[in-house]
Amino acid sequence: MWNLTVNKKIAALFVAGGLGLAMAAGPADASRSDHEQARRAVEAGEIMPLRSLLDAVETDYPGQVVEVELEHEDGLLVYEIKVLQASGKRLKLILDARTGEVLRVRSK
Repeated sequence: MWNLTVNKKIAALFVAGGLGLAMAAGPADASRSDHEQARRAVEAGEIMPLRSLLDAVETDYPGQVVEVELEHEDGLLVYEIKVLQASGKRLKLILDARTGEVLRVRSK
């Protein structure tokens, strides 16, 4: 796993967290519920797998993915992806989790 890029490590951690932590966590743990909901949504085709979205983000917004969150926003599930570009500019991308469409891009 040490030879993977940071982006691939993030995706691997997301999957491992969704599968491994869900089994190890207690029933009252909110993260278990979140990971289980995300896993079920991907399996049901309600949202795109994170890896698919990261591939597109890496192509269109080059840089290092430093954070990924799956959130509810205005009745939609969205992926919030933060990217640090080589220039030092930070991007915050909001993507529709179902379609992968980029809804907003903010830079700092």
